[in-house]
Amino acid sequence: MAWQRPDQRAFDEIRPVSFTTNFTRFAAGSVLACCGSTKVLCTASVTPGVPRFLEETDQGWLTAEYRMLPSATPQRQPRELMRLGGRTQEIQRLIGRSLRAALDLKSLGPRTITIDADVLQADAGTRTTAITGGYVALAMAVQQMVDAGDLLESPIRHAIAAISVGLIENQPLLDLNYPEDSSADVDLNVVMTEDFEIIEVQGTAESGSFSRTQLNALLDLAEKGIQNLLDAQQDVLQHG
Repeated sequence: MAWQRPDQRAFDEIRPVSFTTNFTRFAAGSVLACCGSTKVLCTASVTPGVPRFLEETDQGWLTAEYRMLPSATPQRQPRELMRLGGRTQEIQRLIGRSLRAALDLKSLGPRTITIDADVLQADAGTRTTAITGGYVALAMAVQQMVDAGDLLESPIRHAIAAISVGLIENQPLLDLNYPEDSSADVDLNVVMTEDFEIIEVQGTAESGSFSRTQLNALLDLAEKGIQNLLDAQQDVLQHG
């Protein structure tokens, strides 16, 4: 018997997606990104200067910080204060790597963009929602700099989006929610450009193994979901 999705979606259907822009007042770009019940506040802040290793290069930088609020999950999680957990560090590095791939850092000039991703509510896919929403915040911040005359042209090379795919009982599924994520035999997070070039694939078999044929099927499914996300990003950036 095929796996029945808890929310009755088709196997190749993403959760409802929404982007609420200008969610906060002071960030150069801000958006509340919602993917099903996962809600992530993504902001982009711009500061002059770059890390020491980039000084005197005329190259810009993008970095990211990721946090999960204590009440984001059914059971309260303590705040990470003095030391970040390994998962948090790994996720924020992924966000930073992914969104740097969207930029021509030379064209950005000697300034740093910081993407802050704060998970307000978690139902799986927090890192992929943070990347997808983080791109919207980034694009808004860049457009603000162009409009202000701080940049002659946008340094954005291409749009970026990310989504999860997985196998449950050998059935490929797109955009896993928490019950599916916790039951998956194989779980992949996929980050792609608008041309479907791969930036990163994080994947593992939670039990057993999976074949190259299954991997190809999952990547095909990820492309379909990422196209949906790219369309939603473009719509909100064009029309608000």
